[in-house]
Amino acid sequence: MSNKNRIAIVNSSSFGLPFPEHLERLRQLGEIEKFTFDSEIDGKTLAKELKGFNMIIASITPFYTEEFFEHKDELKLIARHGIGYNNIDLEAAKAHHTIVSLVPALIERDAVAENNITNLLNVMRQTNKAHQKVLQDKWEERANFVGHGLSGKTAGVIGVGNIGSRVAEILHYGFRCEVLGYDPYRTSLELEAFGARKVELDELLQRSDVICLCANLNEFNYHMLSEKEFASMKDFVYLSNTARGALIKEDALVNALDNGKIAGFATDVLEEEPGRTDHPLLNFENVIITPHTSAYTMECLKGMGDKCVTDCEMMADGILPNRSIQTDSIYLK
Repeated sequence: MSNKNRIAIVNSSSFGLPFPEHLERLRQLGEIEKFTFDSEIDGKTLAKELKGFNMIIASITPFYTEEFFEHKDELKLIARHGIGYNNIDLEAAKAHHTIVSLVPALIERDAVAENNITNLLNVMRQTNKAHQKVLQDKWEERANFVGHGLSGKTAGVIGVGNIGSRVAEILHYGFRCEVLGYDPYRTSLELEAFGARKVELDELLQRSDVICLCANLNEFNYHMLSEKEFASMKDFVYLSNTARGALIKEDALVNALDNGKIAGFATDVLEEEPGRTDHPLLNFENVIITPHTSAYTMECLKGMGDKCVTDCEMMADGILPNRSIQTDSIYLK
């Protein structure tokens, strides 16, 4: 068992950038190195590239699969720079004694919820398009950018957990929306506390003027919005996604945009990231895509970075990090 710590920061463009003190704290533990891998890198190659690194600060990609763990040498910790963990095989991590820790959900709550609403308002009010006309010295074309208001609309929130509950609060208390919430894991009473009424997905789709996706991705909700669901929606509905791209079947979304069913789509996530300029959604003027930056506030990144660094420090001392979702390890005291 090695006593030397080597820490890999993988596919996180933000870690340590606004807060270099996070990197300084890690250097007190040992060697650190940043890596950027293709999101589809295979497990065996990933393990080879990360040979000798016994702690990883991980982003949403790549995928730490069973194949990765089978070929990886000593790995004490994967600390997720975020709250999701669908890219980590927890059973394989357990079999190889690798602790997996997450950022507490509350750290990201305000930042991601605020961005869901920000992006929604952007596409409803055509803010980006209007700004581009100013840059082109075409101020006089402003009458082309009459948008739609959010206040008083019927708003559907899919997934009323950590992020979705805050979105519901903002919509209900800030914009006087009637909020319909779909979440099979929450009770009616829980949703009412955030200003939402619990409904089934069909009712939400049929009644909502705007829909906000905030659900975790799991085996049951992959492509939960597909052809059937888009057909059930109101005509001219607005949609905002700050959860996971794979909640939506993108071909079906493209068709719904083509036929005018969807008035506008704002997303911070795609099923395959990073997105490139040839992505079919970019052919639509009523679509805005941001590069998975919902958590990118100074407040949120400081909290996320503090947590990841603390996890590494605790693991170096053989102490189980807080908010660990895989806790079996031979490396703990």
